[in-house]
Amino acid sequence: MYGDDATVRKILTESGDTWAVVGLSSNRQRAAYGVAQVLQRFGKRVVPVHPKAETVHGEQGYASLADIPFDVDVVDVFVNSDLAGAVADEAVAKGARAVWFQLGVVDEEAYARTRAAGVDMVMNRCPAIEIPRLA
Repeated sequence: MYGDDATVRKILTESGDTWAVVGLSSNRQRAAYGVAQVLQRFGKRVVPVHPKAETVHGEQGYASLADIPFDVDVVDVFVNSDLAGAVADEAVAKGARAVWFQLGVVDEEAYARTRAAGVDMVMNRCPAIEIPRLA
């Protein structure tokens, strides 16, 4: 398990409310779309990060984390595992306080690098499943 319950709770309650969701587009069929809605319902600001830079759920989208002109607290990653490590590295470079790899997204080396940089990380879990458990 990558990310114990204490880390999950810390990210969801203490790490901040601005979440960049990498892979979020206006495609309602994608898991990122629904997860972003749940995060918003629980008070999180969701910032879409996708090459199309679409506005989703009322928030301006950006093509990359580096393009976001403000601080991001948590980076939620909805990309294939083989691309996720680079996103984790970008999140650390951006100054994010935490990185969250969604269900099915696993990169053990990225997890080790991110944790070594002092950034909290959860991998292969879903905040939309975890956040209601805190209520």
